[in-house]
Amino acid sequence: MPRKNQRNRREALQLGGAALALGLAPGCSSERHERTNTMNTTTNPATTSLAPQGAARAIVHRTRGHAGGPITRLMSPGDLGRLVKPFVFLDLFEWSGDATGAPSLETGWHPHSGIATVTVILDGSVKYAETTGNAGVLPAGGVEWMRAGGGVWHTGTINDGPVRGFQLWVALPPELENAPNASQYVRAKDVPAAGPARVILGTYAGAVSPIMAPPMTYLSVSLRDGERWTFQPPAGHDLAWVALINGALRSSSRITRGEMAIFEQGPLPIDFVAEGATRFVLGSAPQHPHDLVLGHYSVHTSREALERGETEIRRIGSVLRAEGKQSYALRAFG
Repeated sequence: MPRKNQRNRREALQLGGAALALGLAPGCSSERHERTNTMNTTTNPATTSLAPQGAARAIVHRTRGHAGGPITRLMSPGDLGRLVKPFVFLDLFEWSGDATGAPSLETGWHPHSGIATVTVILDGSVKYAETTGNAGVLPAGGVEWMRAGGGVWHTGTINDGPVRGFQLWVALPPELENAPNASQYVRAKDVPAAGPARVILGTYAGAVSPIMAPPMTYLSVSLRDGERWTFQPPAGHDLAWVALINGALRSSSRITRGEMAIFEQGPLPIDFVAEGATRFVLGSAPQHPHDLVLGHYSVHTSREALERGETEIRRIGSVLRAEGKQSYALRAFG
């Protein structure tokens, strides 16, 4: 098999988390990402960008990802994930459930190691189960953090639709990538807010997420039509990106529904003005200094760590098969 195809196959990881369920498996790469040269734009800055108030953070990459049914993979380690690591995968999911024969968001059991997933449910609710022993329903506004660490299997299905939201995968540092798995579930009322931003991970403007995550900030933001909001990066956070599920944003250039945009690195704040009711997620962090070593369902910092994670995945998979569980991953990865 050619080396490029081998890499693409390794990157065809199952979509994890309680919210993401597969009857389809979109590819990981978002081949259509494009580098944006803001100096050569032909659009009218009066209508598509904010008037300058000093230096502005330019958008240097943008993508609409690769869609497969109700799931759009906006980022993977083979493309933009290498530029904004520790953020390595980002999936946007929208499932209305009202079309006959439409793909579902239902998945079978599948594993992960070396990463953590954070699932943000904006509309609807999903059921989840994990080999950590946790199982339940994640409602709208709720957040699931699952640290796969040394290895975990999980599954999920729709509880009540329509369902919309995001799932983000983050690479873990060496001290956590093979650590015992762990998960946290945060109810909507327990997610802290700073103005229009709900703090999913990290800290922002004095609000602190209850989730125990490595240093990074991840926000879910809702703006009214015409509302202006400025993101001030926490100290040391030189990476920043946004992804929209509703509406549009004016910043150094315009960002529209279904689009992910990466800003140039640096400490400068980022100004936004909403066009219509707008919902989006935003991530910021220091650069992840480690390599990304990919397996079928895993992302690690070294080949040795990957081998430990996949060994544990196989062990847990044998237990699930002995219990009579069935799924594509259990058949293919044993």
